Amino acid sequence: MSKVAVIMGSTSDLPVMQDAVEILKGFDIEVDVDIVSAHRTPEKLFDFGKNAHKNGYSVIIAGAGGAAHLPGMVASLSPLPVIGVPVRSSNSIDGWDSILSILQMPGGVPVATVALNGAKNAGILAAQIIGASDKCVLDKVEVYKQGLKEKVIKGAEEVRGKR
Repeated sequence: MSKVAVIMGSTSDLPVMQDAVEILKGFDIEVDVDIVSAHRTPEKLFDFGKNAHKNGYSVIIAGAGGAAHLPGMVASLSPLPVIGVPVRSSNSIDGWDSILSILQMPGGVPVATVALNGAKNAGILAAQIIGASDKCVLDKVEVYKQGLKEKVIKGAEEVRGKR
C-alpha cells in the first residue's frame, strides 16, 4: 500500500494542508502528517528528506508560506516526487513569495507546484501519481473525476431550468 507524507513548515499551515489529508483519505491512501521547518528544524528536514523513501513513502506533499524553502529542500534530498503547496501566511506578500520560492526551482530539482493554498489539488495529484502504478487508486481517481463531471452537468441543468 502506498503512503504519502504531508509536511508543512508550521502549525499555522495545517488549516490549508488539511485539504490534502482529507482528499488522500478519501482515496484510501495512508497519510502521515508532520511539521518539518526548513529554517527552525533543519536537522529534522535533512533526516526526513534523506529517509522518506526508506520509510515507505511514495509521494511527499510539502506546504510552506513566506520564504517557502521546505518543498525545494526536501526535493533536493529525496528521490521521491515532491508536490509543493504555497501557503498564504501572515508574513507573506499576498502569497507571491511562497509561490515563487516553490515554483522557481533550479534544473535537476523539480517540485510540482499547485496553486496558492491548493492542498486539495496536491492530494489529487499525489493520488494520480500513485494511481499510475496502483490500479485500485487509479479506479478511485476515475470515479472522483466522473463525480466532478456529473456535478457540472447537474449544475448546468439547474441553471438552464431557472431561466
